[in-house]
Parts: sequence; structure tokens; C-alpha cells
Amino acid sequence: HPAAAPVELSLYYESLCPACREFLVLKLFSTWLLLPDEMLSITLVPYGNAQERNVSGKLDFQCQHGAEECLGNMIEACLMHEAKNFSTYFPIIFCLESGSSVTKNLDACLQIYAPELDSSRITACVQGDTGVALMHHNAQLTEALDPPHQYVPWITVNGKHTDELQAQAEASLLGLVCHLYQGEKPEACGGSKAPKIASGCRR
Repeated sequence: HPAAAPVELSLYYESLCPACREFLVLKLFSTWLLLPDEMLSITLVPYGNAQERNVSGKLDFQCQHGAEECLGNMIEACLMHEAKNFSTYFPIIFCLESGSSVTKNLDACLQIYAPELDSSRITACVQGDTGVALMHHNAQLTEALDPPHQYVPWITVNGKHTDELQAQAEASLLGLVCHLYQGEKPEACGGSKAPKIASGCRR
């Protein structure tokens, strides 16, 4: 019988947002390491609460945490474009987001996780038209969200966003993916049940 479809998770985030970094580093990366590739498919969209403006024919981006965040978003978008393969670029993004500086550690993170990648190609992308085109694409993906994003990190699961899915992903991502996956569960799922979310206390 055909293999079950992977659970598709998309993370809409911005590179310097503390809650985004925490989710990516502590929840998403560790869950990805624990589960087989055919079970979880992840899409990363670095843009978040940025604004895109057309200034006399050139696209310009304003980011919530300033110019450094725009640079971080662009580095990660260019890295994905150059590396192509998720299993190559996700550990590097993890390294950038978990380190002391998202924007200054590219060379160090590449040395550890993908020494075969040429950082000068990523830099050329960041400084050239390709980076702008990639950011514009991420802006379009983010603006097209339905319902529109209210905050970041903004998580969609199998193309859907609800408050409940978001809360479950933040509380127990592993449990959520194990619960939603229709195929044979790997050992990492153990007996994990769908995560329980505490609801507010009414008076």
C-alpha cells in the first residue's frame, strides 16, 4: 500500500524574533532530528512582520527588529536557495538562530555543517538581485496567508492555521506530528498522545 503522506509544517518567522528563534531551535529542529524524513516535511519562510515597499522602482524591506533582521532573513533565504536541500540548510539555520549572532556566524556555521558550500555565493545572493527576488517571494507567501498572520512564529500544519494547531505545535510538536501522521509510527513517537492544551480559567 502507498506510503502515508508526510505532515507538512510551514514556519513563517523572522530571524531576530526571540519567540521564533526559540521555536525553531528548541522545538522544530529537535523534532526534525527525531523523525524520519518521510514523516515531516518542513517549509521555512523567513519574512514575518516585515514590510515591502517600492521605492522608485526598487523593492525595499523594513523589518520589525531593524536592518539586521532584514539581513538575517535574506541570509537564510539565500542559504536555502544555494543549498537547495533541506537536510543541508536546516542545520545551518539552526546554527545561525541558536548562536550569539544570526548575521555574523554564517562562515562558522557553514564550516561546521556544510563546508562544501561556498559562502561567497550566499553573500553574492544577499547583495544582489536574487536576494531581493527571494525576499519578495517570501513577502508574497506571507501576505497570502489565510487567515492572515497576526504574530510570528506563525505555523501552518497541512496548509491550515488555527489557534489550537498553533498552541499544540508550540506545546508538543512531536506529539502533534505523531498524532497527525497516518502511517506507521516510528519509535520516537512512543506512546505520545495528542498534546492536551490547558484552556483559560473562566470566572
